[in-house]
Amino acid sequence: MKIGVIGIGNMGFAIAKGLLGKNELFLSNRGSNLEFFKDKDVSIMENREVIENSDYIILAVKPNYYEDVIDEIKDLLDNKVFISIAAGFTLEKLENLLGSDKKIVMTMPNTPASVGEGMSILCPNSKVSEEEFSNVLAIFSSFGKAIKIDENQFDAASIINGCLPAFVDLFMEAISDGAVFCGLKRDISYKLIAQTIIGSAKLMQESKDHPGLLKDKVTSPKGTTIEGVKALEENNFRAGLIKAVEASFNKTKNM
Repeated sequence: MKIGVIGIGNMGFAIAKGLLGKNELFLSNRGSNLEFFKDKDVSIMENREVIENSDYIILAVKPNYYEDVIDEIKDLLDNKVFISIAAGFTLEKLENLLGSDKKIVMTMPNTPASVGEGMSILCPNSKVSEEEFSNVLAIFSSFGKAIKIDENQFDAASIINGCLPAFVDLFMEAISDGAVFCGLKRDISYKLIAQTIIGSAKLMQESKDHPGLLKDKVTSPKGTTIEGVKALEENNFRAGLIKAVEASFNKTKNM
């Protein structure tokens, strides 16, 4: 497949890096991470050239630049599949900007795409054929996992997908601070934290057990784990996470 990526910032970089060596890749010459691709098997060119050479176009610029870039390229998008990754741009809004006859897929990937462990959600409009959507699914599955989401579920799902990496990073930093306070070296704490989170996530995926059950399996009576769980509950850990998801969701609805 011929895939174009316009905007090589953090998310565009993650996607482009994940696609390297798997398809014909065309990148726009605007972005903070282009140096990485200078000696790679990709083509770097102007935005309109990216469109002309690609069948599937991923627009990865920041949302505040979306309308300007769309104005620049929309006359070249006939018979091409336009893929949006921007929060706040619904299918209706994209169709109003591009034209109701355009093939559009609304997506939300995340930055673990750069290490082949991304999670992406996808929602096509009615102009995208089954074969074309299957190709888009394959594109996003090439750097992790991807699933189709109904449009009425998309905003809520996009919060988990798009915001959770930052929440997890904040969690890891805080746990490391606690470990350092208790005397552990910082570099050791990060190694332990990263692998334990990877392992815990894999255990949930493969066992298909409820997270509460997995938590129960490591909380012994009067043990260290239940003592920590009690402290988290006393400090509104779960309520804080619920509020964080709700705040991000409300922001998305108001963009």
